[in-house]
Amino acid sequence: MEAKTEEQSTKRKKQKHGSFWTWLAASVLFRLVLIYFPKNLNLSSRPEVSTPLTSLRRLAEGYWLKQSSMSPYAGSMYHGSPLLLSLLGPLTVKRIEGQPNHLLCSLVFVVADILNAMLIRATGQTLQVAYWQSLKSLDLDTISESSEVLPSGDIAALVYLWNPLTIVACVGLSTSPIENFAIILALFGACKRLVPLAAFGWVMATHLSLYPMILIIPMILLLGYGPDTPRKLLLLRRYGKAEDDTSIDSCQQQERVINQSELPHVFSWRPVMLFLLWAIVWSAYVLFLCGVSAKQYGSLWEMFERMHGFILTVQDLSPNIGVLWYFFAEVFDFFRNFFLIVFHMNILFMIFPLAIRLKHRPCFLAFVYITISSMLKSYPSVGDSALYIGLLGWFVNELSEMRFSFCLFSVYVGVSLLSPVMHNLWIWRGTGNANFYFATAITYACLQIVLVIESVSAMLNHDRKLRKLSNTKIHVDKS
Repeated sequence: MEAKTEEQSTKRKKQKHGSFWTWLAASVLFRLVLIYFPKNLNLSSRPEVSTPLTSLRRLAEGYWLKQSSMSPYAGSMYHGSPLLLSLLGPLTVKRIEGQPNHLLCSLVFVVADILNAMLIRATGQTLQVAYWQSLKSLDLDTISESSEVLPSGDIAALVYLWNPLTIVACVGLSTSPIENFAIILALFGACKRLVPLAAFGWVMATHLSLYPMILIIPMILLLGYGPDTPRKLLLLRRYGKAEDDTSIDSCQQQERVINQSELPHVFSWRPVMLFLLWAIVWSAYVLFLCGVSAKQYGSLWEMFERMHGFILTVQDLSPNIGVLWYFFAEVFDFFRNFFLIVFHMNILFMIFPLAIRLKHRPCFLAFVYITISSMLKSYPSVGDSALYIGLLGWFVNELSEMRFSFCLFSVYVGVSLLSPVMHNLWIWRGTGNANFYFATAITYACLQIVLVIESVSAMLNHDRKLRKLSNTKIHVDKS
């Protein structure tokens, strides 16, 4: 009987493995079909898809200026990285007869999406193994045996691939897939403790969009503790270091106290120090390459001013799915600098409280950081939402009891459909005004706030459930 059950389980695993590759191939084919639609369905002109930082049209304009021996930052068109300009710029001028324009760039974005899905899948598998080990360290491994544990890696990868927001960002000639690739690469390297790879991904992600700088905290926790660790108090209780029984005298307690080195998941400083060292090395290398590229037309200071300064000062007030463009279009110039500080510091104020509360779940902490930065960043796009929705699949088992899931999904669909309608009524038909489009942006921001609150609450409830089960197990063992 046991041999038959093992054979059945191996067959199921093979079927799931084969079905994943089938769905992946189907997603690639679906993207290629959309690419061959006339003018890519004009998605590249949508403000929800292309921003001043992610638009391929602006990148092509910057490359043309560079080819004309001018600074790509001349005027107000291009505000991206010179490395991205060197990578994608030559592909924007190459045309294949009888093929859609920018076909080569579209293929690069498709490849980036595939790599993102593979890295998400590998990271999800690592997280699932670490979660089982955490349950085993608490003698709660019977939970995973009694209940059906979903393959979080496969689910997260397929959610990312088949998310309409991901597909729109890929087909709409947005550079978001490349920025998402740098972020996912950093998290993958940190989960696998591949320190040089993690440092490279973090440096590139910070260089491209600045906001991933805050991910250094969950990455340090990942490298120090590992992908997933139970709360230290649970481990201390489980291994006898924190006893609730006050009747035991101090000598007996001292005998039961185990050595700190015997506790699993002790914070390790060595990979953290190596990460910081590699981050300095990669930062110097990236600055060197940017300096070589910028030497022909300007300086590094111009790059920082037109790239990162453009992000921090919110100079472009063209409509997007964020809330800052409308606010700074209405605010008086006298108060502009004050509110710039307020909005950017708002992200920083949330970092440390969340890090203290979720330090035992660094990957989930990274998901929360990415969601918050996607909500409050200067120029958000649907590519940012596609990333954190895909990462949400990593925690499909822990967040199985999250409230308002159907409502969140319904509002996401509604905002996605209403946003282009409101934009059309305002810009093209003239029957609406900016408040029509800004209403969808406010709804979208509130939606992300509810998602963060409910996901964090569900994760903390899951941890409380583990704590209760662990305490019950301890009392049963004592009796």
